[in-house]
Amino acid sequence: MKYNIIPHTNIKVSKICLGTMTWGNQNDKKEAFEQLDFAVDRGVNFIDTAELYPVPAEAKTSGRTSEIIGQWLKQKNNRDKLVIATKIAGPGEYTKHIRTGGFSPKSIEDAINKSLKRLQTDYIDLYQLHWPERTANFFGIRDYKHNYKEKWNDNFNEILQSLDRFVKEGKIRHIGISNEKAWGSMRYIEESNKSDLPRIVTIQNAYSLLNRPFEGDLAEISIREGLGLLAYSPLGFGVLSGKYINGTSSKNSRLNLFPRFARYSSNEATNATREYLNIASDNNLSLTQMALAFVNQQPFVTSNIIGATNLTQLKENISSINVNLNEEILNKINEVHSKIPNPSP
Repeated sequence: MKYNIIPHTNIKVSKICLGTMTWGNQNDKKEAFEQLDFAVDRGVNFIDTAELYPVPAEAKTSGRTSEIIGQWLKQKNNRDKLVIATKIAGPGEYTKHIRTGGFSPKSIEDAINKSLKRLQTDYIDLYQLHWPERTANFFGIRDYKHNYKEKWNDNFNEILQSLDRFVKEGKIRHIGISNEKAWGSMRYIEESNKSDLPRIVTIQNAYSLLNRPFEGDLAEISIREGLGLLAYSPLGFGVLSGKYINGTSSKNSRLNLFPRFARYSSNEATNATREYLNIASDNNLSLTQMALAFVNQQPFVTSNIIGATNLTQLKENISSINVNLNEEILNKINEVHSKIPNPSP
């Protein structure tokens, strides 16, 4: 395994992070435990979850993933050897069953205390805001269009002050953001610098061969300001494994179970995926290996969040850390990107 230091911290994390959003829905507790054991045995020390997991977000399953992780941590008694990241759900139609207060001080307190209880731990290493409160172009929306009727008020300072309380209490060590844009990222950095408040150290955004908008303004912010990318959906909901094109997907695969998750399934995305599959085949690589290695090699990536529903997938995903894409392969990838740029924003 390879490791990075999370910017502005002394925390060393594996370059491969174990994502957990299927546990408690697509995967049961036994399967989740097997994945955890397998990943940790291979050097993975970084686990990412969220209070709304598993997906799809539903009231009957909310928090179940964290509960499973907490039960495993208690059984293994290895909390001090792992880095645990979780997230508070932002406001929205799909999370009103959790709470409706956004990132108010009361909501942050409620979310942190519930996550600590579910995870059966005294502290969270990395606590993240799952998506902004304000209207922005995230979750597959290509361009920003301002909502002039929005009633959101700038509360970056208030949020950081709320989180600062829990940093000082020792309940969280560091903070991050997710599904955020360049403006929001810099506002958090500005407020932390101006008011001596906790610094955001990571940003968890989608990044893959089919989704490369991060390489614009956010990549510069990441490198110049020290804001490490935790890349999620590096396989585009499994599309970049090639299994949907090849017709080898199982009945339990995400898009067969939940066809509404169509972010990576447009005609353009399918055409690009087919071209990437040809590049991988020409170089004796699986598309999974090539897609994950591409993410692993980016200088702004602190950790690549992989997910799997079985150990065969997990083994291939983790082993991508040993794959190095040469300049010729990268050039061919970029040729496809030039023809079909960001088909799945």
